[in-house]
Amino acid sequence: MTMTFINLPVRDLMTAAEFYRALGFSTDQAEPDGDSMALTISDSTRLMLHLRSAFEGYTGVATTDTATSREVIVGLSVGSREQVDKLVDRAAVAGGEALGPGTANGPMYMRGFRDLDGHQWSFLHLAG
Repeated sequence: MTMTFINLPVRDLMTAAEFYRALGFSTDQAEPDGDSMALTISDSTRLMLHLRSAFEGYTGVATTDTATSREVIVGLSVGSREQVDKLVDRAAVAGGEALGPGTANGPMYMRGFRDLDGHQWSFLHLAG
C-alpha cells in the first residue's frame, strides 16, 4: 500500500494538533516527541506537523509566509456534501478561517478553509 505523508510547518505543535483533532484526525501521541507530531487522517494518509525550525531544517529553506503566498492546497475527499460543510464549519469553530460557501462543479462539491497557520485546505465530495 502506498501511503501519503502531508508535512506542514506550524508555530505550536499542541495547538495545531488540537485543531486537527477537532476535525477528526487522530494521534496516539499525548504530546509531541521533540519537534514533530504525527496525526492519522486515514489508513493511508498521515499529517506530519513540524515546528517551523524543524521544517526548515528538512527543507533547507525558509517556510512560506502563508499571509502572502500559498505553496500548496491540500484537498481531502469525504462521503457527502453535508460532511464537507460539517468539517469546514468545525474548522471555523476550532479557530480556522472558512473560505466562503461551498461550490459545485459538475459532480464535485468543494469548500475550503485555512488552518491556524494559514495553510489552505479543502474538503470535497465527488458524486458517484
